[in-house]
Amino acid sequence: MDLTFALDPEVTPALRDEVVALWTDVSNAGGAVGFVAPVTAERVRPVAERQLDGVADGPDRLLTARDDATGRLAALLFLESQRFDLMEHWRLLKRVMVHPGLQGRGYGAMLLAEAERVAREWGLAGLKLTLRGGLGLEGFYGRSGYREVGRVPGAIRVADGDDRDDVTMWLDLR
Repeated sequence: MDLTFALDPEVTPALRDEVVALWTDVSNAGGAVGFVAPVTAERVRPVAERQLDGVADGPDRLLTARDDATGRLAALLFLESQRFDLMEHWRLLKRVMVHPGLQGRGYGAMLLAEAERVAREWGLAGLKLTLRGGLGLEGFYGRSGYREVGRVPGAIRVADGDDRDDVTMWLDLR
């Protein structure tokens, strides 16, 4: 299957619903995108709406990937501005997600490659992301060129007695 990428698709009510559904599915499959399973669409929606409002109103950007065979939203990420002039030369990748039923096909790597292509086209110096430790994500992002540049031990509490590191990774585009 192939993917079609779209940068800054129109943030319609239908897209908002698709994003909430994807985010809920990813969260319930164990994805580290701001929630701990089990989670409902009603719980995800307010967070998704705030993230999408940053796209609709600017300055954040949304990169989506649709499955060519079905037209279904397969993956997405947000390229978030820090809203600070001294940091406008890079972006923060947020909510990197691939539908659980489509994982293992290289879609995550393709999504990251497209984000890198866009960032280079914009002339950015780098891309930063943070991740929840303990899930092996450092290796996934490392294969796409990101390197660990910081770690705050136990900064993410997913449950009582289960604190995870907040890991910062950087892709230098200079």
